[in-house]
Amino acid sequence: MNTSELNSFIVILIYGSLVLLSLLKLTNPLQVNRKANFWFGIFLFLWSTFWMDEVLFLITGSAIEFHSLYVVRFIQFLTPIVFYFSVLFYTNPTFTFKITDLKFLLLPAAFLICLFLIQSGLTNPFEYLSVILILIQALFYTGLSYIIIRKHQRKIQQFSSNTEGINLNWLEYIIVVLFIVNIIYVIYNLFYDPKSLNFFINTVFLLVIYWVAYYSLKQKEIYPLEEKQRQELISIDEDADEEEVKRKLISDEELGKIKIQLENIMETGKPYLDSDLNLIKLAETLEVSSHHLSYVINTGFGKNFFQYVNGYRVEYAKVLLKDADSKFSILGIAYESGFNSKTSFNTTFKKLTGQTPSEFKKISSDL
Repeated sequence: MNTSELNSFIVILIYGSLVLLSLLKLTNPLQVNRKANFWFGIFLFLWSTFWMDEVLFLITGSAIEFHSLYVVRFIQFLTPIVFYFSVLFYTNPTFTFKITDLKFLLLPAAFLICLFLIQSGLTNPFEYLSVILILIQALFYTGLSYIIIRKHQRKIQQFSSNTEGINLNWLEYIIVVLFIVNIIYVIYNLFYDPKSLNFFINTVFLLVIYWVAYYSLKQKEIYPLEEKQRQELISIDEDADEEEVKRKLISDEELGKIKIQLENIMETGKPYLDSDLNLIKLAETLEVSSHHLSYVINTGFGKNFFQYVNGYRVEYAKVLLKDADSKFSILGIAYESGFNSKTSFNTTFKKLTGQTPSEFKKISSDL
């Protein structure tokens, strides 16, 4: 099998994988992140159309410029904005479109006008303008999506003690990889023969698609299904640890009282050993509101919820690691301490102690 035949095989895999994954996300058999998966499914289907020319050529044996159809070009133009909508709903499932969101139609409307003028015969200036609009739309919405995901990663640390599985890292990595690949492809189009790069680009895209399939299908529900709890957590600002210090939610006396109560419960009840512990669960144990508890942790301890809880977990893990008679493996100690994976345990432990759990255990045993 030569490179051309292998490239054709990869194209078929890309198109088939995207269409199949799109159907899976739209049907959403696990019924999680419903709105987000709906928009993400549409995004995957739109993304698959970029390989339609090559697929039709392989089927019919004749060159069919599917992408040159004005309707298709307009639909493909919407791909970045549909991806952005999916990110919006992943990070905020209660998001609803408002009249002010008509601004999302500005670039598509400008592109549609360009297509109309091109069809009318004004090819040269508006063909170039349409390409510029495509680049602006892609860069703007992928950049905006990246910013929203980063904000989401800060926000979930305000209410979750284990962020692995809900931090949307996989979406962040996809944006970065696609951005780099597209930059390479644009440079090749300008200075080299782009056909010589097709095999490489398609191979990278296939790997990215399999990455997307793996992580998107295992993505669990990010926020609680119970509406009141969901609204409560979404209303917590991602920079609450900085903002709430500036304004008093409760009196200093009440803050001190809850702080002492919290420390007692953490020491005696050890709720941090529950890997699913979140702000609402801990607030219910203390019989205070989640906003007040968040304020106490942020103001009274100078930490967010994630940092506060995992500090206790690391200290508990240290005790187990120092125990020479312990029969627990490193992974066993991670689970016993409230972590839900070895990766999160290693990362958090090293961040707080400057050592990996294995290094800490070795040094402790040598003393």
